[in-house]
Amino acid sequence: MGLKRWIAERWAHSRAKAIRRVHENAVASQHRTLKQLIYKATNTQFGQDHGFAGIASPADFRARVPVRNYEAGRKYFDAIRDGQSDVTWPGKPLYLAKTSGTTSGAKYIPITRDSIRYQIKGARDALLLYIHETGNSAFLDGRMMFLSGSPVLDTNDHGLKVGRLSGIVNHFVPSYLRRNQVPTYATNCIEEWEQKVDKILDETLPEDLRLISGIPPWVQMYFERLEERTGEKPLERWPNLSLFAQGGVDFSPYEGVFRNYFDERIDILELFPASEGFFALQDKMPSQGLLLNLAYGMYYEFIPMAEYGNEHPTRLGLEDVELDTQYALIVSSNAGLWAYDIGDTVKFVSKNPHRLKVTGRVKHFISAFGEHVIVEEVNRAMIHACEQHGAEIVEFTVAPQLAGGEGDSFHEWLVEFRQSPPDEAAFSTTLDAELRRQNSYYDDLRNGNMLRAAVVRKIQLNATREYMRAIGKLGGQNKFPRLSNNRKIADWLQDYVL
Repeated sequence: MGLKRWIAERWAHSRAKAIRRVHENAVASQHRTLKQLIYKATNTQFGQDHGFAGIASPADFRARVPVRNYEAGRKYFDAIRDGQSDVTWPGKPLYLAKTSGTTSGAKYIPITRDSIRYQIKGARDALLLYIHETGNSAFLDGRMMFLSGSPVLDTNDHGLKVGRLSGIVNHFVPSYLRRNQVPTYATNCIEEWEQKVDKILDETLPEDLRLISGIPPWVQMYFERLEERTGEKPLERWPNLSLFAQGGVDFSPYEGVFRNYFDERIDILELFPASEGFFALQDKMPSQGLLLNLAYGMYYEFIPMAEYGNEHPTRLGLEDVELDTQYALIVSSNAGLWAYDIGDTVKFVSKNPHRLKVTGRVKHFISAFGEHVIVEEVNRAMIHACEQHGAEIVEFTVAPQLAGGEGDSFHEWLVEFRQSPPDEAAFSTTLDAELRRQNSYYDDLRNGNMLRAAVVRKIQLNATREYMRAIGKLGGQNKFPRLSNNRKIADWLQDYVL
């Protein structure tokens, strides 16, 4: 065993013990974090506007600081972007992480000196906990590939560096890992995604690749290019490959495809990073959910989705959450975010320690008829139908189709199959029945003939990628929406229906 692996294995044991101690006193740790955050930001503009000097408890905090998304907090985010100091956190941020917005266009999330080190620590801890859990540190001796956005950063008119989170983080990869990292810096700077994937393949084909990290749909595209060029599957080309680290989307609909690539020899490690913070990581093999990161300078609150959108929703601390309940995740952090609605939904699968599952986005739902269908439910229905009928998917999206007469409306599923089901009508029936089983509102509407059975339309291969290309979001950390309460995506894809 090399010195690097020997150090990593001992470091992994130390980090596992430290993280375990924090989770043994999770609630006290969270209250302490909130107190520290408030103390440090008391003299900022935000702290003065919200009376931080008078906050002594989580209840005080909730009374003084409302939940806000990016649009509601634009006054502060715009001031930060304009180069003002001490707006929501002392000083100016080191970076602005540019992310996709909704009604506001692009969003610029501050990355501070305090928060960036925990972004790096999150990725490091994920690998260390994996080594501690499995004993596998051999991947450190070979090449490690990270599919990410460009590390090229712009500088805005006020001197702040701006880029995608994955590009920002690329500048902080430690030297002991950078020596084994692929692709090269120059290749990572390529903006055109398909050209970039081909260049990455050029660089990685002759290497001893042992770890691959990236968002599943883009790693899938990389593997497809591998097969097109060489006729080989990943383990045929890279027999020492042992770890796939992924996050950013619900992996369950992709799992069948990746298991076909990997079989049981490859461990799949799930992470929950975002521009707003590195929230959770997988600490057990096989997965028992994602361990919430409690020592990274973030205070968490949770709004039950049944109350989401209310003027004064219930805001729960870690001490009050329940298992198997859908929550909107709210974060206050050392990036200068305060009661910030990050737009993700989660549910807890364990409270000792606190482990959760990312279930979707608050804006990705269908309730055109009062059915309250969420991403987790359509993912489960798709997985069930694929298992029952021997199908594999590349991507899919679901949208409501409103018709004139009663009982003429339905949910339209636009599905890009990797392997089509032999009986497409039976596949549709199974899909619809499974969604009815999961969602009582949908079942009631079906029983009452307010909705007819779901309609599945097969779309051409690469149709979803063409959509992402058309909106300028092909590649990187961008994700294709699985669910929408309108027909913008569904209507665009109609030209690709087979």
